[in-house]
Amino acid sequence: MRVVVAGATGLIGARTVAGLRDHGVDVVPVSRSHGVDVITGSGLDEALRGAEVVVDVTDAPTRTEEAGLRFFRIATANLLAAAASAGVEHHVVLSVAGAGRLRSGYFLAKELQEYQAGQSSIPHSIVRAALSFESLEAMAVADTRPEGVHVAPALIRPLATNDVAAAVAHVAVGLPLLGTLEVAGPEEYRLDDLTAKLLAAKGDARSVVTDARARLLAAEVGRRALLPGPGAHIGHTTFGAWLAQR
Repeated sequence: MRVVVAGATGLIGARTVAGLRDHGVDVVPVSRSHGVDVITGSGLDEALRGAEVVVDVTDAPTRTEEAGLRFFRIATANLLAAAASAGVEHHVVLSVAGAGRLRSGYFLAKELQEYQAGQSSIPHSIVRAALSFESLEAMAVADTRPEGVHVAPALIRPLATNDVAAAVAHVAVGLPLLGTLEVAGPEEYRLDDLTAKLLAAKGDARSVVTDARARLLAAEVGRRALLPGPGAHIGHTTFGAWLAQR
């Protein structure tokens, strides 16, 4: 099986590539550092030649609504066009928990990406993953407001990046879902409480300000909007185990 991974140098992409190779899959990594640009389309046709599966774990340069919509509108269209020309049999998209429910910010951009995949003639699978510990930590660190880190009290089931990558790789080597698989972590937290734990683990003494109107990925989030529905795939790594592995 020949699998092309677009976004292969990102945190999840690199781990997806490694996981697929560990299972003996012929993997073609795709990124600008590999001479392929999903926005201009440069190098895509050559990279996808002979591929059976395309895995799209690309990400917008900034996780805002405007940047995300522009990026996925162009990048996904280019990937799908190249995949169709190459005779690809399965297109896998990594999306985010909350897409389809939160109709603003980055979530709206991911919903557009999902829609594009669903409208294509190529059989597709969408992996809608909860936010990872790594991404939540990065967002907390990036919030530099002097009064503290503002976080909504939304419920969340975060998971380790390794568990996200494992789920994506598993879906890639299986039959197309023709729908969505939700992936979440084994524990439920309130986002503001978890953010405080993440900062404390880094030795960051800043306080967390619970703010129901605080935005996550440029969107206001309801209390339960980030939780998976019944039948979600549950990752194995707890927050404590993730901390111990660092």
